[in-house]
Amino acid sequence: MKTRYFTPFIILSLLLVLGGCKKALEEHPYTTFTTDYFKTAEGLQAAINSVYAGMRYDYGPIGAVLLANMGTDEFTFGDQGNSGQTLELGTYQIPPTNGSILTPWNRNYSNINLCNAILKFAPDVSMGDPARNVIMAEARYLRAHYYLLLVEQFGAVPLDLGSGDLVFTDVAYYGFNRLPFNDILKKDYQAMIDDLSFASQNLPVARPTNAFRLSQAAALHLLAKVYLYRGYSDVKESTDFNNAYKTAMELITNKVKYGTDLLPDYSLVHKQGNDYNKEILYSVERLPLNNTNNETPSPGTDFANKVNLANNLFNANYQNAATVGGVSLIDDRPLQYGRPLRQLAPTPFVYNTVFADKVNDSRFDCTFRVLWRVATLRTGAELETFKTKLAGVGFALGDTAIYLAPTDARASQLKAAGKKYKVIGPSEYYTNQNKTNQLYPNLKKYDDSVRNNFQDVSGRPFIVAKLSEVYLMAAEAALQDGHPADAVPLMNVLRERAAYRAGLTAGQLAARKAVMTINLAQINLDFILDERIRELCGESLRWPDLAVRKKLQERVRLHNPDGAPNIKDFHLLRPIPQDQINSVVDPAGDPNRNKYQNPGYY
Repeated sequence: MKTRYFTPFIILSLLLVLGGCKKALEEHPYTTFTTDYFKTAEGLQAAINSVYAGMRYDYGPIGAVLLANMGTDEFTFGDQGNSGQTLELGTYQIPPTNGSILTPWNRNYSNINLCNAILKFAPDVSMGDPARNVIMAEARYLRAHYYLLLVEQFGAVPLDLGSGDLVFTDVAYYGFNRLPFNDILKKDYQAMIDDLSFASQNLPVARPTNAFRLSQAAALHLLAKVYLYRGYSDVKESTDFNNAYKTAMELITNKVKYGTDLLPDYSLVHKQGNDYNKEILYSVERLPLNNTNNETPSPGTDFANKVNLANNLFNANYQNAATVGGVSLIDDRPLQYGRPLRQLAPTPFVYNTVFADKVNDSRFDCTFRVLWRVATLRTGAELETFKTKLAGVGFALGDTAIYLAPTDARASQLKAAGKKYKVIGPSEYYTNQNKTNQLYPNLKKYDDSVRNNFQDVSGRPFIVAKLSEVYLMAAEAALQDGHPADAVPLMNVLRERAAYRAGLTAGQLAARKAVMTINLAQINLDFILDERIRELCGESLRWPDLAVRKKLQERVRLHNPDGAPNIKDFHLLRPIPQDQINSVVDPAGDPNRNKYQNPGYY
């Protein structure tokens, strides 16, 4: 991630991936080949599989997760994130050498160039037109997606990698075609829109039942987002919000056609074992119980390459946090709770304000763990010994060990009742201003208990696109397009769904839905941004959510005391990595390389 810089305009990745959807993650390196390989149906399929696999760098590794979540109104750094790249992102003291910013920069361009190769050679490959059109549509979706990941972080980025705009290059190139910034940014957005428009018409209408090959639904989701983002940009067009609304509504209105739907129970959307449900439009897949193909190159290499660490990065320090009579109620790191890496902690704004209603709205309980039970990894004779020790202090496996109460009053009530398990209230949760406890509501959307070892990373798919976000984007586009009344029913669909909990009577559910229902007077951008937290918390969307909408500084200053002191207007963009700036050879011989850097980072 940060130990080696890859020139972004390299010829190709030499690692091609063969096989079907699941097998596509099993890597088969080719040591030598020429571009003639892409003129065959086998080579074309291998290339598109490789581009799919490249997304594993952007969703799940520590650099990608930090870049998308850290230093927002949602998440700040935990007690183990108080140094290095995590601290830099969380306090907005970000140098151009920050390791996390290299995650998309070093990886995405080679995949973009590979998409360019696919689109160059596909028309002449001997294969049926339907299969060819699908591969070309996949390449265009993925190219747009890789570009969006760059644009939302860095602003204008080159379409010309050395051989012309969106043209495959097979020669080393040391220029940097991003000037003038707004001219290039305008071309970036138009290229993404063109690619996604093609993909939305030529991909399969619906994705396969148990796989995440791309579909028209995924393309419509991303196309609506690109229109919405451009509407907030310096190169906006007057029709952007209207186009975002129409594109999102095409998917919402025709859910059956596109094979997608909202689940009636929010708790099932992220449930392990239900990863291929209809609400999920696109996820980046990995292989359960397969560290080799999930890119852990050797035992003990915890943070390398394309591993999915999301199941560990948001974890609080539950380990040994509850001890009774000298017995730790949670022994070591049980598989169901993950490794407590404590890199990302929710802000008090999230659990005290955004999720203030924890009764009528089920999404806080579906998003965060606040209760840990007595557990262990021990087996055999060691397990029996542990059980005996537990019994000696009045506990058994499965009993409550730690409980984070929703209010200080409830915590005081439980403590007064003599509960022996650990109880703390919100004022006692860990923050960087109150470090007494290392406990806080623990994001659980990425929980993965299907691992060989407590040190192992996750093999679950990483969710990238959900139908619920399409509802939120449609509502926001309606607001910005001047017809906010159309936003109200879209928001209420999600809010009324959130009222559901298993076991409620019809009357109880109706009463809770009534509380959750909103009206036109409540609709504004800040309300929608809060609703995006409730619906999408921790899903690697928040930093671009705020930066693209130019709400980052305002909301960080209001709701994140760790980021507030240093954040400036120029932090809407990340710095271009310093190695990239140093490597540029200006075609006119101008020695001033800083002209290519984003303002504020010179």
